[in-house]
Amino acid sequence: MANFTNTQTEQETETITLTESSCSLIVWNDEVNTFDWVIETLIEVCGHSVEQAEQCTIIIDSKGKYAVKEGDYDILKPQCDAITERGINATVEVIAN
Repeated sequence: MANFTNTQTEQETETITLTESSCSLIVWNDEVNTFDWVIETLIEVCGHSVEQAEQCTIIIDSKGKYAVKEGDYDILKPQCDAITERGINATVEVIAN
């Protein structure tokens, strides 16, 4: 007669609560889009001022990427999609705590 052992594994579930500033909208540098196009996009999509958009674009060009905006994923995701629809590489990333 065989002995069977019923073993249950407990799973721990950790819930991460995203705060309003828990994500970054990252715009990536490329060799295709002009400064003017990226600046125009940041003004129209993200609501940046001309000066803010220009500064972001300079940093994107020199560093390869830049977090142009922080906030809630639900707000940043449509903005990210609008930027990528214009041919500019962008991602939404969770900010590490």
